[in-house]
Amino acid sequence: MTNENLKSKVEAVLFVTAKAMQPAEIAEILNVEESDVESALLDLMFDYSSREGALEIDDEDGYIIQVKAEHLDIVEKLCPVELKPAVVKTLTVIALKEPIRQTELKEIRSNAYEHIQELLEKGLISRTKDKNGRSYNLKTTPKFAEYFKLKGDAKTLAKLLDTTKELKDM
Repeated sequence: MTNENLKSKVEAVLFVTAKAMQPAEIAEILNVEESDVESALLDLMFDYSSREGALEIDDEDGYIIQVKAEHLDIVEKLCPVELKPAVVKTLTVIALKEPIRQTELKEIRSNAYEHIQELLEKGLISRTKDKNGRSYNLKTTPKFAEYFKLKGDAKTLAKLLDTTKELKDM
């Protein structure tokens, strides 16, 4: 296999997986030597960095093709941002119990503060001071419903989820 051919195949793997990959994983998928994959990755990184494109190959936690930081605002307008499963769990608690005090959420989800910050930045929840001013009340925003393509409010969703659970338990 030529270096250009391997480089194309490595690029295809990175494109399709859309997650950080280690050279050993790529080598196993392509049934080639890891050292050949590492060489192809270096060539690809050089190719991407030498042109004025919107994509780059990041190698911080493995290798991944991603949009350059200066273009992320465009991507966020066109594509919903992926949420990590742990953040989705925190968002689910907020949606099902809204409005929920931040301190109560912290008791349910111990790492909630980081998740709350991310959800606020993405506009999926809002936060207002509670009556005593010691905590915050959290609730979902219209962007939450838009993001998950929901009709109706979170209470309706909660009832639907409870109904679905009862049906599965039967």
